[in-house]
Amino acid sequence: MRETKRDQPWLFRTYSGHSSAKASNELYRTNLARGQTGLSVAFDLPTQTGYDADHPLARGEVGKVGVPVSHLGDMLTLFDGLPLDRMNTSMTINATAPWLLALYVAAAEKQGIPRAALAGTVQNDIVKEYLSRGTYIFPPVPSMKLVTDVIAFTYREIPKWNPTNVCSYHLQEAGATPEQELAYALATAIAVLDAVRSSGQVPETDFPQVVGRISFFVNAGIRFITELCKMRAFTELWDEIARDRYGVEDPKLRRFRYGVQVNSLGLTEQQPENNVYRILLEMLAVVLSKNARARAVQLPAWNEALGLPRPWDQQWSLRLQQIVAYETDLLEYEDIFEGSVEIARKVAALKEGAKAELARIDAMGGAVAAVESGYMKRKLVESNARRLAAIESGEQIVVGVNRYTESAPSPLTAGEGGFLKVDESAEQDQIENLKTWRAQRDKKAAQAALAALKAAAAEGRNVMEPSIACAHAGVTTGEWGQALREVFGEYRAPTGVARAVAGGDAARLEEIRARVESVSARLGRRIKMLVGKPGLDGHSNGAEQVAVRARDAGMEVVYEGIRLTPAQIANAALEEGVHIVGLSILSGSHVPLVSEVLERMRKLGLGQVPVVIGGIIPAEDERRLIAAGVARVYTPKDYDLNAIMGDIVDLVDRSWQEAA
Repeated sequence: MRETKRDQPWLFRTYSGHSSAKASNELYRTNLARGQTGLSVAFDLPTQTGYDADHPLARGEVGKVGVPVSHLGDMLTLFDGLPLDRMNTSMTINATAPWLLALYVAAAEKQGIPRAALAGTVQNDIVKEYLSRGTYIFPPVPSMKLVTDVIAFTYREIPKWNPTNVCSYHLQEAGATPEQELAYALATAIAVLDAVRSSGQVPETDFPQVVGRISFFVNAGIRFITELCKMRAFTELWDEIARDRYGVEDPKLRRFRYGVQVNSLGLTEQQPENNVYRILLEMLAVVLSKNARARAVQLPAWNEALGLPRPWDQQWSLRLQQIVAYETDLLEYEDIFEGSVEIARKVAALKEGAKAELARIDAMGGAVAAVESGYMKRKLVESNARRLAAIESGEQIVVGVNRYTESAPSPLTAGEGGFLKVDESAEQDQIENLKTWRAQRDKKAAQAALAALKAAAAEGRNVMEPSIACAHAGVTTGEWGQALREVFGEYRAPTGVARAVAGGDAARLEEIRARVESVSARLGRRIKMLVGKPGLDGHSNGAEQVAVRARDAGMEVVYEGIRLTPAQIANAALEEGVHIVGLSILSGSHVPLVSEVLERMRKLGLGQVPVVIGGIIPAEDERRLIAAGVARVYTPKDYDLNAIMGDIVDLVDRSWQEAA
């Protein structure tokens, strides 16, 4: 009997990192021992936004959503015992991608490994940071220059490296439809390649090689037939763009190479055990179709709507991948959807919608212009509003949330709570580590390296070699970020809220509007709400939807976007004369940041102004926040925005009556 030939499986990855470089290294070793075949590094928010652990904006954020990497010593600890010439490392890093890549190269050089031996990926997609994830630093034009620098450096020095991983994942998390996800990601890739070509850093004869190193990172939601068709549409559209726009003749260099993390937005706090089935179904969209199969897959854990996953939770997701790859016969067949009329029809429809949206963006001047004008952000806010309205109304069924809500208690969340808790001492430990590092390095060498970096940036030269020199000289993440802030300045992206057209139950919204009018009349002016995002968390989707719904309910809304200090929020509450403050934090830093906001408001005489908060907040932390003075805590289970608006009106009314 002839043995059936099996395809090689995709890379198995787990997106991970927390607390410290040492703790994360231990986690990586554990996951690799359990069969993980590639690393996917999650960095904490100070690292992602170019701050050191002791910066005021880093308070409460260190080690929460990823590993803190402040300097070369941290990078060496992170990969201690892991030979970098045999690793395939993906780093989810964007605004500071040149710096983290520089640290990685410097760490390899310390191990005696040549640059050309390295393989991996930096995400390095700044456009979607302006639209959804929020870890941008600089304005779009210099940011695109940094993206270009990484690409021009890697294709020469690290030819096996993927220098840009155009990321549609967070677009879907921000509400993008499949057509928008296709169009916005492809528009970003076009903007990047156009910038590289016009930079003069890559000879025209080498440009096809650069096109061939562009990779993508996508999302796969629960509507897995549509998602499968979306992936087939991606492969066909990218092939057309590479051939027709960039003249790439080699079919291998036109391949749509992508990794995936399946959808986290749809994971529910209620009945979280159901998330296991959601994750499996979403994974099928990116592995069933051989012609559009992912090169690397990382799956979220079942409990990510509750908090950080534990090693066992990550193992469960890894085992799911291994069972599909090794126990089923999936990898023994050619593409099982080739020739399907229904699949071809859906792919054609998605391509048509994406091309129409691409044409609109191109008419505006491309992706960067569509970011600066606020167009793409506004369209995402509107799409997300429609998605939430469909869940609120029951039109979009979510099992355990708006249908079939009766449930026996889950044993998975008993005992310790079902998720990982970051050691509260991790932040102070990192700060002490940073102080020691600064004291022991050659200060003059670090200053000289920073001066050379600033000169290169100011003169428009490639910053990668100066950044690697900074890494070897002991420069810190915050110092690298500050040096380039001084050259390029900082940026605040459009929020997309002001002009967004929202959805929602019109009848219920009218009832709330009437209550807003009634309470406003008693107050003598319209209810005014401040929506704020303290700290470095840039995931603004929830804050945007609250701001839009409050506006549509008749309230006056103050929303200035992401990355505010508690002092800025408290001062804004005073200056704007608001009746209520709503805070949104999804990074796990809610206790210290909210506590500071409350303390500062009391010192300003605003103790009577109610404060509400939304985020991924465990029950224990909810009790702490309520005891500290928070009026309401909303978590992912609170999906009914109109009910939240009703709460807010009641809180304002009650606080006014108590103060009268």
